[in-house]
Amino acid sequence: MLLHHTFIEVAKKQGSALAIHDFTTNKEVSYHRALLASLLLRSVFKSYSKGFIGVMLPTSAGCILTKIGLLMCGRIPVMINYSTGADQNVRYAQKKCGFRTVVTSKALLEKIDCPYMDGMVYIEDIMEGLTGLSKIKAALLAKLPAGVIKAIVHDGRDDDVAVILFTSGSEKDPKAVQLSHKNIAANVMGAAERFGFTTEDKFLSSLPYFHVFGLTVNLWVPIFHGCTILSYANPLDYRKICEIVRDHKASLMVGTPSFFWGYLRKSEKGDFESLRIALVGADKCPDALREAFKEKHGMTLYEGYGATECAPVISANSEAENRPGSVGKPIPGVQVRIENYETGEECGPGEDGRILVKGDNVMIGYYDDFEQTSLHIRHGWYDTGDMGNIDSDGYLWHVGRIKRFVKIGGEMISLVKIESLLEKIVPEDVQCCVVEVPDSTKGARIVAVTTEAIDEKAVLKKLGEQLPKIALPKQFLVLEDLPKMGSGKIDFRKITETVREMLAEQRKS
Repeated sequence: MLLHHTFIEVAKKQGSALAIHDFTTNKEVSYHRALLASLLLRSVFKSYSKGFIGVMLPTSAGCILTKIGLLMCGRIPVMINYSTGADQNVRYAQKKCGFRTVVTSKALLEKIDCPYMDGMVYIEDIMEGLTGLSKIKAALLAKLPAGVIKAIVHDGRDDDVAVILFTSGSEKDPKAVQLSHKNIAANVMGAAERFGFTTEDKFLSSLPYFHVFGLTVNLWVPIFHGCTILSYANPLDYRKICEIVRDHKASLMVGTPSFFWGYLRKSEKGDFESLRIALVGADKCPDALREAFKEKHGMTLYEGYGATECAPVISANSEAENRPGSVGKPIPGVQVRIENYETGEECGPGEDGRILVKGDNVMIGYYDDFEQTSLHIRHGWYDTGDMGNIDSDGYLWHVGRIKRFVKIGGEMISLVKIESLLEKIVPEDVQCCVVEVPDSTKGARIVAVTTEAIDEKAVLKKLGEQLPKIALPKQFLVLEDLPKMGSGKIDFRKITETVREMLAEQRKS
């Protein structure tokens, strides 16, 4: 099942139905117009070098159609993160994957203050340069039956690479994840079986498409099902997003906990009445966030779990099966195994171990990195690098990254558990996290970071009632804001570096 072939079938079937309402450019695009535009872009992209083509565009109709147009002529989109260090990310992607051309936007570069770089082509120039003849050809082609159009555009196998996405780099340098048409299609269909999408659904799409959560759930899921995409390029414009959901009756909305906190603060009662699904992922959903949404809006936030390498959805709660605190049951087509991190034996119900995943959604591998691929995929099982357990009813519980466990005095301490408890103690408007720093005597120590000064003695007393002494933070530091990735995930790598610098300065003084 090729993604662009599925789009052609759906577009022909949906015709004049609204495909994309782009609130950044205030444009509405029907499925027929989307098909025509993607065929036009295909005619341009055919002249580009074969293989990888960089895409650095905001969440918009332009980005969606560019991606489809590239697939239609056999090029492979490499999605580039523009949220921080865009120029560095372009160079990294070009070097890692060996390509030159990057489709981007003048407006985006101006907004993020990114200089023009060798290989960049502007989507604005592409659209202005389209000839009358090319438009006539595309219009005639768009009127042909779906089967004929599919025979004319690029063909291939469902295990061909459909996209390159980069891991978040929150802990180390990003890896280039190769996802095939089969990987994404399998994930879309598994998610559909869990949530029952229909052509009546309207997807609030504000997550960036360089992040797999946005690419699959905010782009391919609605396209596969002939839904309407309500796109907006800035997920941090919380009030505007609440207005879009309310005024245009979105039925599905996904995001990270940090985004949902923003929506909670800026929303008014009634804003989310049209939503049938509000799904939280990418980071642990705090109990306080779930409770606050229930209290203010009378709605349930469903938590899911995924990984870039799994296209991304591994498990999710839903209206039919929901266990708050868990990340739900594995979606259809996905197998999950919990393995003892020392012995490799399968764990019993409720026993923590490594989370391994198998299914058609698991990536082809990391591009040009056989070593990391072989370390993460063994006998068809992908090692997520996360710890968790499956309870007796089949719900998966995520307890943190293995790298977010620290060994102190011979004990494995979960930083995520400390954070969960800390979140319940500090004031609601204070963000917090904990990180590990080296210690000359015990090997490591725990430092808590908050966005405002707190009563440390009182907090430690409450934490001490639920944690062993060895797990208590040894220091508290204040940062005005917790750095985040473009996806909304907390950037632990950057926070740890900042904490180490702050502690070094303290020692000097």
